Amino acid sequence: SHLGPNQAPFSNSFVAPNAGNMQQDDNPEMKKLTDKARGRQQFAYDGRVVYEWEQNLDEAHIYIQPPEGVTKHHLDIKIEPRHLKVGIKGNPPFLNEDIFGLVELDSSFWMIEDGELHIQLQKAHKGEAWSAALRGHGQLDMFSEQEVNKKLMLERFQEEHPGFDFSQASFSGQAPSARTFMGGVSHDSRSRGC
Repeated sequence: SHLGPNQAPFSNSFVAPNAGNMQQDDNPEMKKLTDKARGRQQFAYDGRVVYEWEQNLDEAHIYIQPPEGVTKHHLDIKIEPRHLKVGIKGNPPFLNEDIFGLVELDSSFWMIEDGELHIQLQKAHKGEAWSAALRGHGQLDMFSEQEVNKKLMLERFQEEHPGFDFSQASFSGQAPSARTFMGGVSHDSRSRGC
């Protein structure tokens, strides 16, 4: 497919800070939706929040509110490359599900932080946008998925260009995949001296 002189290779465009794309800033309701879509997502069952989760270029994070009085010594957690089990020792697991994407075990872990169980899953495929933390646990709606893609692309730009501030940057249209855009994401930030 040959592109004409005025055609872009894709319909996505990056808009630098203060470059005239103010629709989001001018609309507080849209900003609220965007912030929610880019932040923690809830997985609820029977009207009860089971866990919240969020992601960035490198990791997915799952947050669970443990029952009153449960400490790290009571928990039985097993992270596998494609599976997660979370429970209390001596009981059937509370969660026993496949993880949405492949994870690296060496850099995945869990901890109790401010009374909340925090499970950090290191993505094996950096920059991959996950539609859910665990398979079969709902998927992001199209708006949220697009906002996550935009967030991941901005994180990638920031990582690749540490001297620039992308905090006010935005995309008009759809954001490309942070994992595959322009030859793909670098997998080892240490090799660039970051």
